[in-house]
Order: sequence, then C-alpha cells, then structure tokens
Amino acid sequence: MSDLLERLRGRGWRMTSQRRVVAEVLDGDHVHLTADEVHARAVRLLPEISRATVYNALGELVALGEVVEVSTDGRAKRYDPNAHHPHEHLVCSGCGLIRDVHPTGDPLERLPAQERFGFTVSDARVTYRGLCPACAQTTPGPGRRA
Repeated sequence: MSDLLERLRGRGWRMTSQRRVVAEVLDGDHVHLTADEVHARAVRLLPEISRATVYNALGELVALGEVVEVSTDGRAKRYDPNAHHPHEHLVCSGCGLIRDVHPTGDPLERLPAQERFGFTVSDARVTYRGLCPACAQTTPGPGRRA
C-alpha cells in the first residue's frame, strides 16, 4: 500500500473506488501531475471516473493537507503527494518537469536580518529553475545551434 493510501486510511478518509484510484495515481516519489493528467491515468484504471470526481478528490486531498498544490510560472497547478516530507522543487523552464530535491542547510539562515524588514519569518519556499537534460539538448545555448 502506498504512503498516501496509508495516511488517508489512518485519517479515516472514506475510501471509495474513485478516491482510491486518485490516490493510487498520485503514488510515487516525484509525482507532480496536473488534474488532467491525474484524470487521464485514473480513467485507465477506472474508465467511468469523471473529471469532476477527480477535481473534487484532489480538492479534498489538498484541504486535508495530504497533497500539496504546486504552481509554477503560470502553468497548470500540479499535485504533490509528498506533503509530509520537507523538500523543495527543481523545475524545468522548458517542459515544466518538476522534481523533488532535498538541499542541505536552512534557507531561513541565508536571509540576513536586515533583509527581513521586521518580519518574523517562519517558512521559506525555494524553487530551483533550469533545463532538464532533454530540454538542454534541444534548446540552443551560447555556441550551440538548434
């Protein structure tokens, strides 16, 4: 059983066949699917599942704090089931691929006191951006041709 399914069972979330399929689709270490991608994969497992049911289940999972909505650069929201393990994201500027990363050090320590403007800072979210290997091969850079 996946970590997400175990957490949901532990919380007493009513596990209908539709909700179970959504949770199964979200299972994995580097899963950051859009709602439409979740629906497309869920239909393969349960052909009668509706888009509305997938959106409702995702909304419930976010409200429960079991899945995190990730928004990057105006692209479609993605859903990250790795909600209980602190991590940051590495995002491809080309294709939008998102990977979980676990950098060392506390990002709060890198913010000098004079840059806090009196805020009591409790959290920092860092997003690393770049090109994934596939996009780096197809994107022209200095001295390269497309």
